[in-house]
Amino acid sequence: MRRRNRVFEHAYAVILAGGSGTRFWPLSRRKQPKQLLRLFGEKTLLAQTLERIERLIPPERTYIFTNQAIQNIVRREVPRVPRQQIVAEPASRNTAPALGLAAFEILSRDPEGLMVALPSDHLISKPAQFRRVLLAGCRAAFQEGHSVVIGLKPTRPETGYGYIHRGELIGCEDGLEIFAVRQFTEKPPLAKAKRYVRSGNYFWNGGMFIWKAATLVKNLQRYQPEMARGLGRLAEAGGARSEKALKRLYPQLENISIDYALMEKIPEVYAVAADIGWSDVGSWATAYELSPKDRDENVAPPAGFLFGSRRNMIVSPKRFIAAVGVEDLVIVDTENALLVCSRHHAQDVGKVVQELERRNLKSLL
Repeated sequence: MRRRNRVFEHAYAVILAGGSGTRFWPLSRRKQPKQLLRLFGEKTLLAQTLERIERLIPPERTYIFTNQAIQNIVRREVPRVPRQQIVAEPASRNTAPALGLAAFEILSRDPEGLMVALPSDHLISKPAQFRRVLLAGCRAAFQEGHSVVIGLKPTRPETGYGYIHRGELIGCEDGLEIFAVRQFTEKPPLAKAKRYVRSGNYFWNGGMFIWKAATLVKNLQRYQPEMARGLGRLAEAGGARSEKALKRLYPQLENISIDYALMEKIPEVYAVAADIGWSDVGSWATAYELSPKDRDENVAPPAGFLFGSRRNMIVSPKRFIAAVGVEDLVIVDTENALLVCSRHHAQDVGKVVQELERRNLKSLL
């Protein structure tokens, strides 16, 4: 118990909340991305992310990385997180620079600081088990040089996720198995994904990582020396607390994910096996699958009317929607845009956003 408490005295959460969530257009927009939607209950996905970890890591040791367009909205959404720890990136540079900057910030506060990096737009239906997994992962990562990834047990062959090839079992923490990681694989074709799932030797990679801040900085210095030097200059100039330094130096950093920058290269990577009811909520089709349904398998607002219609998802915050004799549709109504698409083609909604960008229709973005 003493070792567990010591670990969590040094734990800091780093929540990544800068994504745009284009696959949930037209409900999601640049100023209302997926993590700020109330898709499941009264709280946003961002607020739910913070709520899940508060018993382990308090808001005063939580950092949120977002973008300038939604910084003030994020601050209102999570008022207990100190304002100076809600960092607005002046340019989108993917996850490696954000996590690197967080490591320098945490290291300046706590030489033994432990980073728990989490996405802000995922759904986890087993929060107590998730906290148990974090406990195990933090204890494994508290040894300097160790990096830990949460390995999600796959439930189907999925081509849209990254995979983790697990190696030997190295031990257990609180009954949870911890494996050495052999390899990270990005979004395999379907035939390969099926082999991965059948083998039982692969996890999904949900982008949840744990390291000591010192470990991350040392790995950046070894495998991404230019980025490490840039982050060092930024830290010397005031880091995330200096808006001027952030605007001047952060855009100079390479645009690269933490997976490509480090995780595929570094030694001593371990995976905690996790069954936490996880979903990345990657499309309207996924939102449909995760939502409660009526007797005709529809997801619809109480004020709407569906007749002879089955397996539809209807989202209409204000307007009354009636649907007659339709099946397997997603209908999303907003003040200035209406989406009608097949549930089976919901992954293509992002293409609408690409076309709106091409046409420079900013009012719809």
